Amino acid sequence: MFQLKKSALRGSAIAACLALPMALMSTTASADGDGVWKGGANVYAKVCGHCHDAGVGPVIKGRQLPPEYIQAIVRNGFRAMPAFTASYIDDKSLQQVAEYIQKSPAPAAVAKP
Repeated sequence: MFQLKKSALRGSAIAACLALPMALMSTTASADGDGVWKGGANVYAKVCGHCHDAGVGPVIKGRQLPPEYIQAIVRNGFRAMPAFTASYIDDKSLQQVAEYIQKSPAPAAVAKP
């Protein structure tokens, strides 16, 4: 029973994260609504963290992933990860978020009861 609930919740979370990019693409997602990203941390918080910090996407912080790899995945997508075009995340902001992810420490482990 618990496994079924866990699977259903995970399925709902995946569906929400897949719908998120489409909803965000219909508007400009930026820190202050002025159409300008405020650096790599801002892009991560406004876009990436919704899935990667929620356990839907894989943990990407603390893995020292090369910025070029991150940029390729963001632009082209991979499996459940949607592609984000340059009209949504410009090249400079993509470079900033890739460097932010590469340099970020791994999240603290959450203790399970």
